[in-house]
Amino acid sequence: MSKIAIIGAGSCGTALAIALGRSREHHRLSLWVHGSDVLTELRNRRENSIYLPGMRIPDETELTGNLGEALAGAHIVLGVMPSAHARAVYTAMLPYLDGPGAAQIIFVSATKGLEHDSLARMSEVIGEVIGQKFVPRVAAFSGPSFALEVARGDPTAVVIASGDLQVALEIQHEFSSATLRLYTNNDIVGVELGGAVKNVIALAAGVCAGLGLGTNTIAALITRGLSEMTRLAVAMGGRRDTLAGLAGLGDLVLTATGTLSRNRSVGVELGKGRKLTEILSHMRMVAEGVGTTSATLALARKHNVDVPITEQMHAVLHEGRAPSAAIRELMERPLTKE
Repeated sequence: MSKIAIIGAGSCGTALAIALGRSREHHRLSLWVHGSDVLTELRNRRENSIYLPGMRIPDETELTGNLGEALAGAHIVLGVMPSAHARAVYTAMLPYLDGPGAAQIIFVSATKGLEHDSLARMSEVIGEVIGQKFVPRVAAFSGPSFALEVARGDPTAVVIASGDLQVALEIQHEFSSATLRLYTNNDIVGVELGGAVKNVIALAAGVCAGLGLGTNTIAALITRGLSEMTRLAVAMGGRRDTLAGLAGLGDLVLTATGTLSRNRSVGVELGKGRKLTEILSHMRMVAEGVGTTSATLALARKHNVDVPITEQMHAVLHEGRAPSAAIRELMERPLTKE
């Protein structure tokens, strides 16, 4: 029986622990918890009331705040930490990756973001860090998957992407269940960029909602946002069809319209006139789109890709531009073909 080490006990990590626990006859699970307050509650109540209230974690799932304990004997390491902390957490894993089977571990990233300074995708971060010990087997897990609905057992379809088809097939077999369906894809660039950049567009969709704009505006924003995501992914070696699938369009529609979306919620508050610092000060969970906006814009400029929505979102977040002015800038751009 294989062991899956889930690294990160936020809403997504907790939800995946619950979902994967439903098919525990195939594997055993450990969940690494960073915060001592969260770990204490999880051990006492088997519930994460801070990040995912009302959802019980199976008794069989090992809960630990010790990274070495979580990784001991793991066949699969599922990273579900915020992108800003990913490099530090993977670096902290290195001392525990010395066993004879370590090079066969599959590292699955479910983090939907980009590293701010390096502009690296999460699979690239894993490759750089774990590559200090051995060449890692890497996959990316992405798609429309609100944590609450995954934990609740709502039917959910996602993508597992890897440049190594055998790796993708192994994770597809290990993770799939009656409530979680995985599709394989070998375009890890497109899958990771889709999962990251859709958060930027979701922020913008939230801004439109906060301004009181209607469904005409939201539909146009999503469609043109998908165009931006696709242009950037293709320029970086991804495939257009990937962005038309679950990891692109599917996740974008979910995050830009769903009331459970943290990124959309931040955008709504911005549209209502609240300051970003004030909004974030009341959030314990991470809205990845806030940091990813700057990284996306930098990548677009590096690859000479036109991303007008991202540019305006960056101006609202970091340059003090009023949301209404950003909308006007988008609508008054030089006219062009679709």
